[in-house]
Amino acid sequence: MRKGKQLRVTVSLPTVSNQGKTGVIVLVPLIGITVSLEDERKLTLSRDYSDSVLKAGGLPVMIPLCTDDEVIKRFSEQLDGLILSGGGDIDPTLFEEEPHPGLGEIVPERDEMEIALVRRFVDMNKPVFGICRGCQILNVALGGDMYQDLQAQRACVIQHSQRAPRSHASHSVQIHEGSLLHSILGKTSIKVNSFHHQAVRMVAPGMKISAKSSDEVVEAIESVSGSFVLGVQWHPECMTSSSEEAEKLFEEFVKACGKRKWRNEEQTGKEKS
Repeated sequence: MRKGKQLRVTVSLPTVSNQGKTGVIVLVPLIGITVSLEDERKLTLSRDYSDSVLKAGGLPVMIPLCTDDEVIKRFSEQLDGLILSGGGDIDPTLFEEEPHPGLGEIVPERDEMEIALVRRFVDMNKPVFGICRGCQILNVALGGDMYQDLQAQRACVIQHSQRAPRSHASHSVQIHEGSLLHSILGKTSIKVNSFHHQAVRMVAPGMKISAKSSDEVVEAIESVSGSFVLGVQWHPECMTSSSEEAEKLFEEFVKACGKRKWRNEEQTGKEKS
């Protein structure tokens, strides 16, 4: 909780329901959120992520660091959607590059786990929402690459690591018409916050760019299939109390997870009957 400020979250449940013979069956989507590792022992996650999911009508589940195949399989089966949270840098050997001098701290275990989760969720056609680092690891997991240090590897870039409060929108992004992102927000330009020094470079097969900043840095990517596999370079979880666009992103993500859950329950019911 922020010092000196009491945070209240309004939770609207359920988001999906099914009228059965015995009454209303509430189907609330379970949203897995990946976490960061600090000091090699402490798992951390900003409260903004879980608050944003709760506010949108989902139930957040923190995913601990683990690279065991069976554990990852179980999470993939039980969860209805995946949020790849922000955090530290990504190991460049994953896209066959040597470390750049500007590369920051990496956590190989987190990279490995998130890549495995992304591939399973995409294979199962379950919604994935990547945020900042999460946008980058989503792209790497599916075969793309990235800038290890944007300021050093790209000329004439704007400030992408703002010196302002996390909820402040510091620069604009241009959204491609016809994209999933455009259909969610209904706008071709919005202002976002920005806290990154790495960024998507070559977009992965099966993905496409859906937004860029004024310096042509990729700000959002999404699946070409139209399914909810979306990555944004900014931090909407920090802006859901002040930005309608940020709130819509979480609402539509949770809604997509709810629809996926209902389809699963419906299929399970048919198999049992």
